[in-house]
Amino acid sequence: MLANFPLLVVPLIVYNLFVFMGGSAMAPAQMWAEPVFTVTMVSGLPWTLTMGDLLLTASLALLFIEVIKATRTGTSSIVDHMLSTAVFVACLVEFLLVDQAATSTFFLLMVMALFDVMAGFSVTIRGARRDFGVGPEGHY
Repeated sequence: MLANFPLLVVPLIVYNLFVFMGGSAMAPAQMWAEPVFTVTMVSGLPWTLTMGDLLLTASLALLFIEVIKATRTGTSSIVDHMLSTAVFVACLVEFLLVDQAATSTFFLLMVMALFDVMAGFSVTIRGARRDFGVGPEGHY
């Protein structure tokens, strides 16, 4: 059952924990723009990693794992797709209805959840076509 756990729910939970229980008086957009650290590049210009950048980077790593998980076949993949779809719907509803979710960071989290759903169904359909021996011309 743990293999079916939608990993992209983790950044969603982290986002909500920081925004709703962080106790910060800052607006969500300001909070995710807070610098974590700054590095001076060889060019001499500073590069700053923000809290939002850090969350999005971790989310991209989880999205990669979710795409790898989408290559599995069997009944568990159906449950995985349903849970991923539920995460996307939750993100969409929160983005549209909750003031604290109206940030670019949350929007990109929602887009990653959408990509997870699309990639999961696409990979599964492609794999199913190969399993049933359906050729590109539709010959059986």
